[in-house]
Amino acid sequence: MRNFRERLLAVMLGLGAPSIAQLPPPPPIPRMPPHTTIAGPHRIVIPNRPAPVPVVLHVATTGSDDGDGSAARPFASFARAQAAVRRLNRDHDVTVRIADGTYRLAVPLRFTADDGGQNGFVVRWEGAEGAHPILSGGVPVIGWRIADHTRGIWSATIPKGSDPRQLDVGGRLAQRATVEIPRSAVAFHPWGLTITDPAWRVLTNLPDQDRIEVEGTSWFTHRHAMVERIEGDHIVMQQPGWRNNLVGYDTVARPVSAEVARLFLVNALAFLREPGQWYADPKAGALYYKPRVGEDMRRIAVVLPRLERLVSIAGSYDRPVRDLEFRRLDFRHTSWLQPSGPEGYASQQSGSYLAGALTDYPSDPIRDCSWGCRPFEAMRNRFAQQPAAVQVAAATRITFDDDRFSQLGQVALGIGNNADANDSGIGLGTSAISVTRSLFTDLAGGAIMVGGVQADAHHPSRPEMGLRDILIRDNRISGVSHDYKEQSAILVTYASGTIILNNDVSDTPYDGIDVGWGWGTNDPGGSAEYWRGQRGYYDAPGNIVYDTPTTLRDTAIVGNRVTRVKQWFPDGGAIYHLSADPGALIAGNYIADVAGSGGIAIYLDEGSRYVTVRNNVIDRVGGVWLNLNSQDHIAPKRTAMDNLATGNWYNSGRLQGSWTDYLNNRADGNIAVTGDAWPAAARRVIAESGVRPDAK
Repeated sequence: MRNFRERLLAVMLGLGAPSIAQLPPPPPIPRMPPHTTIAGPHRIVIPNRPAPVPVVLHVATTGSDDGDGSAARPFASFARAQAAVRRLNRDHDVTVRIADGTYRLAVPLRFTADDGGQNGFVVRWEGAEGAHPILSGGVPVIGWRIADHTRGIWSATIPKGSDPRQLDVGGRLAQRATVEIPRSAVAFHPWGLTITDPAWRVLTNLPDQDRIEVEGTSWFTHRHAMVERIEGDHIVMQQPGWRNNLVGYDTVARPVSAEVARLFLVNALAFLREPGQWYADPKAGALYYKPRVGEDMRRIAVVLPRLERLVSIAGSYDRPVRDLEFRRLDFRHTSWLQPSGPEGYASQQSGSYLAGALTDYPSDPIRDCSWGCRPFEAMRNRFAQQPAAVQVAAATRITFDDDRFSQLGQVALGIGNNADANDSGIGLGTSAISVTRSLFTDLAGGAIMVGGVQADAHHPSRPEMGLRDILIRDNRISGVSHDYKEQSAILVTYASGTIILNNDVSDTPYDGIDVGWGWGTNDPGGSAEYWRGQRGYYDAPGNIVYDTPTTLRDTAIVGNRVTRVKQWFPDGGAIYHLSADPGALIAGNYIADVAGSGGIAIYLDEGSRYVTVRNNVIDRVGGVWLNLNSQDHIAPKRTAMDNLATGNWYNSGRLQGSWTDYLNNRADGNIAVTGDAWPAAARRVIAESGVRPDAK
């Protein structure tokens, strides 16, 4: 992978306006041969033996676990196939070929070190040629009948106790019953909300009040908290979720911008008014849905998720999972349930959230901790992460190719995230992971989340915890982050040598591609922005000033097509970067149709250093084509330095930030274009951006 990266950078840096077609393909992952001959001063000759014949096992919905796994007598379950793999993977390449159909999982699939290839062999789980079998964490809902003719609501029976946060109707996620409440109708307090508009006091008559959720969105956060009870004009909220949503930045009570801030009430039958919305009653075992125009509930397929995650791939740092591949598989139907409990989802940014009770909680959080404070900063290195539907940790040489991820209730694919975001309890520790030619669409959360956000992510306590050589290439990502709108489509926090290449990212509420974490606080020498008494980051125990770099380095974001992003939040960028990243390159990308008058195409935020931005094409951007958040206007806050922007083309937006020699931030040789009058080199970048034709 390192040689591939060096050749890639040589092409990008040596040709000015690069041709993506000239990029070399990644090399095959090396494998140790099962037999070899060693020559040297004391020559050892190992007799020639034929290589073991690869073994193919078969799984089919019509199979039986009493079968032998042959094409004639396939297995029925993945568990049975997994047991067979473990008997064979030490001496053979093993392929598990899965026939077309839907495989409903009663429990998540778990792959440990015993399930990967042993002794240099490879294990492959793949759909049959031309098929994409579905691995589903849900169950079908049938027997629909009209429940309310006047309101056009249908109902069906579901298992009692079922209370998911997502529902698949006709192959797409439906929205829970939701109403928007004006922020002016309530006042915010540490215990909850006071209803100030008498028209909303009818809420006190609603049943099952402890299942109602309050959601707030603003500048870059999407916050969730649960109601405990409603008494008169008091909406008393469950804790600690509500209190955690009042501290930090862009909080539910004091958002960055009141103009864009919105507030919603979710999950009551009384809120079920709009077509395409639904409500579940777990006590009665009933599901309610208001069909869209053209939907026939007697014929349409409805799937209710019952699993919180689908797949866990994790070994240990001493014995990682190795040489495991997943091809032509379709992952669907999960629902992460934690936000429906007292913790809620106190989102901070892109899948990270504040959990547990803060020590030394401020007496007046709304007044004193809506733009950072010591108790909040003490938690910054302890943020939790949303668990992905498919999880990879303590693993190397893992491949996802030509897969599909849809109708999942959280981040689709998590690679080397926090231990708290992994079913195995083991996080981080991934290398040589490739995600290629796959489709991510119709997701509650983001598509791909790489890296953790706690101390072991940026400064590993043992080297095996580090992330390196992650390849994300030729993927199509569209229509993600429906229910957790603050999540970027692709996020990489701390990793070395990540390559994000030739992806097509579109139609997202937040960012397209985000790289980096920490806002410069964990880089050598720290960040002066966080020395001040107001934030107090370095006053908190465990938040130290490091003299060594983080594991973030050598990131390449090249040849991607990022369009129609930033549709909900003003903050962030179509491509967004944080913290020091020696050797980082953002080049040859096509960015278009970034929403809003303040929309930002490329954003180098706090702490960004050593980033080269070159030969990108910026088309139809509402606000800023390139933003640098150096903050040097308030001495001594110099939070972004040593960056270069050159050779970029743009037909809209402005250059913003401190591009000065003083900070060694240079922006020169960038070319303003009128309308669509792109020069030939820019047109070539546009044409070659996104998924390559031969990779579709």
